[in-house]
Amino acid sequence: MPRGDKSKYTDKQERKAEHIAESYEERGVPEKEAERRAWATVNKDDGGGNKSGSGRGTHTGNPAARKGGKKGGAASAARPAEERSESARKAAQTRKRNEGAA
Repeated sequence: MPRGDKSKYTDKQERKAEHIAESYEERGVPEKEAERRAWATVNKDDGGGNKSGSGRGTHTGNPAARKGGKKGGAASAARPAEERSESARKAAQTRKRNEGAA
């Protein structure tokens, strides 16, 4: 199988890569780079192409898609309550200040 051949990917993986690539392109990433990143993400999530005899359609947990929220939540939880509430007060002041500007 030549390098870059996508025949071993399921339809769902192909749709996923297409959607990710579109998202990158909307943010200004060139088409080829967006496609490269999209397939890299699909490979990271699913461990490569899944088409084979038995075991087709096994769920892989989508680790890349869930990574951000976990990281953010853990970072926030590690901060003391006093520091978090101070940030919340500061954010509320900023929102109030910017209310009229929008």
